[in-house]
Amino acid sequence: MSILETAKKIIEEGPICDHCMGRQFAKLSTGLTNVERGQAVKLSLAMEGDAIFKETGDESLLEELAKSSHYARKTLRIEDEDEKCWVCLGIFEKLDLWADRAVESIGEREYSTFLVGTKVSGLIGENEEILWSECGITQAEQFKTEMNREVGKLISARTGKEVEFERPDIVVTLDIAEEKTSVQVRSLYVQGRYRKLVRGIPQTRWPCRSCGGRGCQECNNTGKQYPESVDELIGKEFVEMAEAKDSKFHGAGREDIDALMLGTGRPFVIEALDPQIRSIDVWELEKKINEFAAGKVEVEGLKIVEKAIIETLKSSKADKVYNLKVTFKDPVSTDKLEDAISSLIGMQIHQRTPQRVAHRRADLVRKRYVHNMQLIEKTEEYAIIEVHCDGGLYVKELTSGDDGRTEPSLTGLLGIQAKVEELNVIKVDI
Repeated sequence: MSILETAKKIIEEGPICDHCMGRQFAKLSTGLTNVERGQAVKLSLAMEGDAIFKETGDESLLEELAKSSHYARKTLRIEDEDEKCWVCLGIFEKLDLWADRAVESIGEREYSTFLVGTKVSGLIGENEEILWSECGITQAEQFKTEMNREVGKLISARTGKEVEFERPDIVVTLDIAEEKTSVQVRSLYVQGRYRKLVRGIPQTRWPCRSCGGRGCQECNNTGKQYPESVDELIGKEFVEMAEAKDSKFHGAGREDIDALMLGTGRPFVIEALDPQIRSIDVWELEKKINEFAAGKVEVEGLKIVEKAIIETLKSSKADKVYNLKVTFKDPVSTDKLEDAISSLIGMQIHQRTPQRVAHRRADLVRKRYVHNMQLIEKTEEYAIIEVHCDGGLYVKELTSGDDGRTEPSLTGLLGIQAKVEELNVIKVDI
């Protein structure tokens, strides 16, 4: 079927605008807008109708071909009622209105790039399917594709911002059925390292165990199990500086709540949700965080990154170095302790999920290696031991044996119960 034969079938379906006519042939040429294609097709139909009329005097064919065509009306001086396109229901006559709604929805947010998406109403989607089916159309572009492009052009002209398909700062969605727009803002991500200088602070927010975060007497109606966290101590200043709704914390593993994170610190990414401001000064942010969290948490090396770094952070293998303060149920000689420590160096440790975390971890047997281990200090009351091991090794259970769930263990090799009284993480090496 030729282009004009297809166009005639399209015209027979009802009034159609230049946008919708041209869109049915969008894949057949380049360098033209759908409006230009639609106008060209309609003009060709009008010219063909005029030629037939002059040859045959058949006015009925002429009127049929001229129907719904602006160019046909103008060329043949046929004046009829202002008819709405049955395919898009006149949406393309309101592009400026949709662009204005979009810009208003974006508001005062800071952004450099954007993308437009369209949620097509059921009726328009159905109309498009009917047209393709009835007229055998195979070279069309979807309604929402043209809508996204045309409104995107108008937004760009109004704001001076650029369309970005891969990682736009903002996505504007046009909801045709509801006649409204919504905005989704890409999060802002900052990477760095943190040190936790006090015990008793969890890495992330914990909902109250009694109320599940709703607020109750047990948690003083805070909804939290602990008053503060590393997440909150870092995130507060970030949220304020970015004028964000909230923050989300992503760490390269986590230390126990009773452990310190010292040395070079633990890598992390903090995510600002729905930020109003994107061009933040990370040096100033670092200063503000360290002032706010002074004595509890400190950060360094902050930089703005992309979301993909989170997956790298979570999936990368990380060796850990721990400093343990260990006590013993019975006295242990230095020589015996050093022999037991030496026996663990290079060993593959088999650990069944520790009893203390069994309620929230799958019951598995994990295999991890001890790379190095040394006695730093020995007194009658305790020993200081440094352990360099695979990430994911439970060093408390490496020490205690966890009632035989960890093999081998310091307790098992000594034959005397050992226990970690204090634990400090001094290096996380990704």
